[in-house]
Amino acid sequence: MAASPPRKKKRKPAAKSARDGGPVEAAGFIAEQLADLAQLARRHRLDVLGFLLDMSLMEAKEIVRGKRTRKA
Repeated sequence: MAASPPRKKKRKPAAKSARDGGPVEAAGFIAEQLADLAQLARRHRLDVLGFLLDMSLMEAKEIVRGKRTRKA
């Protein structure tokens, strides 16, 4: 009897907490963390990583400003 291939588990959506605040608040928090990480990357001359973190920071800030909506 041949072994069956492993099944991929479907990911359940994360439980939304009453304190979660929603996607805009999450984007704001992420932006704060990204700013610190980008600064750290640049300080250590990790140029490509700093660039990618800066791009992510720009994206998060656009969400916070309401210029970009989430894609469903």
